[in-house]
Amino acid sequence: MLSSLRYPHLFFDLDHTLWDFEANALATLRQLYEELDLRQLGVDDFTHFYRQYLLHNEKLWDRYRKGFIKQEELRIKRMRLALLDFGVINEEVASVMNVRFLDLLPTRTILFPHTLELLNYLQQKSYQLHLITNGFEKTQHSKLQYSGLASYFSTVITSEGSGSLKPRPEIFSYALAKTGATTAQSLMIGDTIEVDIAGAKNAGIDQIHVNHLNQERVALSDGSYPTHTVFSLQEIMQIL
Repeated sequence: MLSSLRYPHLFFDLDHTLWDFEANALATLRQLYEELDLRQLGVDDFTHFYRQYLLHNEKLWDRYRKGFIKQEELRIKRMRLALLDFGVINEEVASVMNVRFLDLLPTRTILFPHTLELLNYLQQKSYQLHLITNGFEKTQHSKLQYSGLASYFSTVITSEGSGSLKPRPEIFSYALAKTGATTAQSLMIGDTIEVDIAGAKNAGIDQIHVNHLNQERVALSDGSYPTHTVFSLQEIMQIL
């Protein structure tokens, strides 16, 4: 019975928690590197280019979450800045890369180990599964469809659809209202300590920190720790 579960409503993050963003971005950028012949333009080291992309993407997402930049600026700048690191100033190529990347990335299907095993287990236990993601509406729904995850989630809350972003409390309030869940019934499962975990904690929701990096248990900025920490998705089955 749903009511007998400690946390009947489970809220998952998507990127970096279930859907392997780094691996999928790597495959997509490698394809674009070959398609657009970036080596001929001066990008002579794909591995370095990929690392620079991830670096810029992370910094720009932080600025986007804090409201300093808009969606389109994030998308084009991560390409423009990664090219600029190799001395390539070419707005046309950056623009084509942006469009092609957004077309291709959501079709990638690399998931973290045990993702489907975990979701099947939770579904059989009658948990209500939801997503809270800072990703964009169309992109995130495409990822779910192509990777075979869409059928597991009864509710998908995106930053674009909710008008807010994690870790802001508004997106968690929106999620609770949309699903009919209470804070006591809810559990947030995500990888980013100051976004997924801190955001849920501040909203009064217990958390599981999915630490795919296999580091030691990580504290929040206030010195507290997540309700639970796991180092693989498989470990969540021992908690739930």
